[in-house]
Amino acid sequence: MTLADYMPLLIQLLLAVGLAVIILVVSYLFGQRAKTNKFKDSPYECGLVAEGKAHPRFSIKFYVTAMLFILFDVEIVFLFPWAIVYREFLAAGIPILTPVLFFLSVLMTGLLYEIKKGALEWEK
Repeated sequence: MTLADYMPLLIQLLLAVGLAVIILVVSYLFGQRAKTNKFKDSPYECGLVAEGKAHPRFSIKFYVTAMLFILFDVEIVFLFPWAIVYREFLAAGIPILTPVLFFLSVLMTGLLYEIKKGALEWEK
Protein backbone atom coordinates (compact mmCIF):
# COMPACT_ATOMS: atom_id res chain seq x y z
CA MET A 1 0.00 0.00 0.00
CA THR A 2 1.27 3.40 -0.91
CA LEU A 3 0.25 6.90 0.06
CA ALA A 4 -1.56 7.25 -3.26
CA ASP A 5 -3.93 4.44 -2.24
CA TYR A 6 -5.04 6.45 0.79
CA MET A 7 -5.36 9.77 -1.06
CA PRO A 8 -9.16 9.54 -1.67
CA LEU A 9 -9.72 8.81 2.01
CA LEU A 10 -7.50 11.75 3.01
CA ILE A 11 -9.30 14.08 0.60
CA GLN A 12 -12.72 13.01 1.92
CA LEU A 13 -11.57 13.46 5.52
CA LEU A 14 -10.20 16.95 4.78
CA LEU A 15 -13.41 17.93 2.97
CA ALA A 16 -15.57 16.72 5.88
CA VAL A 17 -13.51 18.57 8.50
CA GLY A 18 -13.30 21.67 6.31
CA LEU A 19 -17.03 21.73 5.67
CA ALA A 20 -17.77 21.34 9.38
CA VAL A 21 -15.44 24.22 10.25
CA ILE A 22 -16.93 26.43 7.53
CA ILE A 23 -20.49 25.74 8.70
CA LEU A 24 -19.57 26.55 12.31
CA VAL A 25 -17.80 29.79 11.38
CA VAL A 26 -20.61 30.98 9.10
CA SER A 27 -23.20 30.12 11.76
CA TYR A 28 -21.24 32.05 14.38
CA LEU A 29 -20.76 35.10 12.12
CA PHE A 30 -24.26 35.38 10.68
CA GLY A 31 -26.40 33.66 13.33
CA GLN A 32 -28.91 35.55 15.41
CA ARG A 33 -28.22 36.12 19.07
CA ALA A 34 -31.18 35.33 21.28
CA LYS A 35 -32.25 38.04 23.67
CA THR A 36 -33.75 36.41 26.71
CA ASN A 37 -36.06 37.76 29.34
CA LYS A 38 -38.40 36.41 31.98
CA PHE A 39 -41.37 36.04 29.62
CA LYS A 40 -39.48 34.33 26.79
CA ASP A 41 -37.99 31.79 29.17
CA SER A 42 -41.32 30.83 30.73
CA PRO A 43 -43.32 27.94 29.22
CA TYR A 44 -46.55 28.77 27.41
CA GLU A 45 -49.61 27.07 28.89
CA CYS A 46 -52.44 28.31 26.67
CA GLY A 47 -52.84 31.54 28.60
CA LEU A 48 -52.87 29.85 32.00
CA VAL A 49 -50.29 30.34 34.70
CA ALA A 50 -47.56 27.72 34.31
CA GLU A 51 -47.42 25.01 36.95
CA GLY A 52 -44.18 23.34 37.87
CA LYS A 53 -40.87 23.58 36.11
CA ALA A 54 -40.42 23.94 32.38
CA HIS A 55 -37.94 21.07 32.32
CA PRO A 56 -38.98 18.32 34.75
CA ARG A 57 -36.34 15.92 36.02
CA PHE A 58 -36.70 12.29 35.07
CA SER A 59 -35.59 9.35 37.15
CA ILE A 60 -32.44 7.57 36.04
CA LYS A 61 -34.57 4.42 35.67
CA PHE A 62 -36.28 6.06 32.70
CA TYR A 63 -32.96 6.54 30.91
CA VAL A 64 -31.67 3.06 31.78
CA THR A 65 -34.86 1.47 30.46
CA ALA A 66 -34.69 3.59 27.30
CA MET A 67 -31.06 2.61 26.68
CA LEU A 68 -31.84 -1.07 27.23
CA PHE A 69 -34.77 -0.85 24.82
CA ILE A 70 -32.58 0.75 22.15
CA LEU A 71 -29.80 -1.77 22.75
CA PHE A 72 -32.01 -4.83 22.41
CA ASP A 73 -34.00 -3.28 19.57
CA VAL A 74 -30.86 -2.64 17.53
CA GLU A 75 -29.58 -6.14 18.21
CA ILE A 76 -32.82 -7.63 16.96
CA VAL A 77 -32.39 -5.63 13.74
CA PHE A 78 -29.24 -7.67 13.08
CA LEU A 79 -31.37 -10.82 12.94
CA PHE A 80 -33.46 -9.55 10.02
CA PRO A 81 -30.76 -9.96 7.32
CA TRP A 82 -29.98 -13.41 8.69
CA ALA A 83 -33.64 -14.42 8.35
CA ILE A 84 -33.69 -13.16 4.76
CA VAL A 85 -30.63 -15.12 3.57
CA TYR A 86 -31.02 -18.22 5.75
CA ARG A 87 -32.36 -20.48 2.99
CA GLU A 88 -29.68 -19.37 0.52
CA PHE A 89 -26.88 -20.20 2.97
CA LEU A 90 -28.58 -23.45 3.93
CA ALA A 91 -28.81 -24.47 0.26
CA ALA A 92 -25.13 -23.60 -0.26
CA GLY A 93 -24.12 -25.77 2.69
CA ILE A 94 -22.72 -22.85 4.73
CA PRO A 95 -23.31 -23.30 8.48
CA ILE A 96 -25.03 -20.10 9.54
CA LEU A 97 -27.14 -21.30 12.45
CA THR A 98 -24.24 -21.66 14.92
CA PRO A 99 -23.11 -17.99 14.83
CA VAL A 100 -26.71 -16.81 15.14
CA LEU A 101 -27.34 -19.08 18.12
CA PHE A 102 -24.16 -17.74 19.73
CA PHE A 103 -25.39 -14.17 19.08
CA LEU A 104 -28.78 -14.97 20.61
CA SER A 105 -27.16 -16.63 23.63
CA VAL A 106 -25.07 -13.50 24.28
CA LEU A 107 -28.22 -11.41 23.87
CA MET A 108 -30.21 -13.57 26.28
CA THR A 109 -27.33 -13.62 28.79
CA GLY A 110 -27.34 -9.82 28.79
CA LEU A 111 -31.10 -9.71 29.22
CA LEU A 112 -31.03 -12.20 32.10
CA TYR A 113 -28.23 -10.20 33.74
CA GLU A 114 -30.31 -7.02 33.51
CA ILE A 115 -33.34 -8.78 34.97
CA LYS A 116 -31.21 -10.21 37.80
CA LYS A 117 -29.78 -6.77 38.60
CA GLY A 118 -33.31 -5.30 38.67
CA ALA A 119 -32.75 -2.81 35.87
CA LEU A 120 -36.29 -3.29 34.58
CA GLU A 121 -38.10 -2.91 37.91
CA TRP A 122 -39.82 0.46 38.32
CA GLU A 123 -40.82 0.14 41.97
CA LYS A 124 -37.28 0.15 43.37
